[in-house]
Amino acid sequence: MPVTACIFDAYGTLFDVSAAAREAAAEPGNYPIAESWQRLAFDWRRKQLEYSWLRAITGEHKDFWQITADGLDWALDAQSLSGQPALRDRLLALYWNLSAYPEVPGMLSRLKQAGIATAILSNGSPDMLDAAVRSAGIEALLDDVLSVESVGIFKPAPQVYGLATTRFDCPPGAILFVSSNGWDIAGAAGFGFLTAWVNRAGEPPDRLGHPPHEELTDLTTIPDIAAAI
Repeated sequence: MPVTACIFDAYGTLFDVSAAAREAAAEPGNYPIAESWQRLAFDWRRKQLEYSWLRAITGEHKDFWQITADGLDWALDAQSLSGQPALRDRLLALYWNLSAYPEVPGMLSRLKQAGIATAILSNGSPDMLDAAVRSAGIEALLDDVLSVESVGIFKPAPQVYGLATTRFDCPPGAILFVSSNGWDIAGAAGFGFLTAWVNRAGEPPDRLGHPPHEELTDLTTIPDIAAAI
């Protein structure tokens, strides 16, 4: 079945979630995280994801911006930096303008030239995603930006993946879903999507019963994969 649409996770896939901590650490006056920004970024992302899963399980939904702030508060507290409000504010401000990975614009352009629809499907709230897309300058390269806020539950809930099939009026097998998160890939594959796992860190696969159809180190070859299916 030809690929109708290529759907991308946002955070960690198109946008570098470590960028906020890395950029803050390089700024004058942010010496408390100059040596530990990588640990801060890791803890921030880990708690952000954990809180999304726990809120999905318990039915106590909050939007992704609140979860992002809660995750940062935990990460700062873990490094005894909870008394640094200026640092907290700066990190949150930088998160609105995360850097896109360098291959993203060219990769999306190639998909569009091939006539394949492109979209984001993300846990992010609409305003967060709009800001990130504008900051990266990729608005014209996306057909849509889909947020879980329209269904009120986070990935990997099946109803989230259903947003893509509804939007593009196609069966799951006509969608190539791309994510850097192994658990997201498993959820999407279980829903019926073709999947490509962008394993930038060289991690082992998650044991969730739905392995990726393709495993990559970056996004460069996504148009080739989509064309070959």
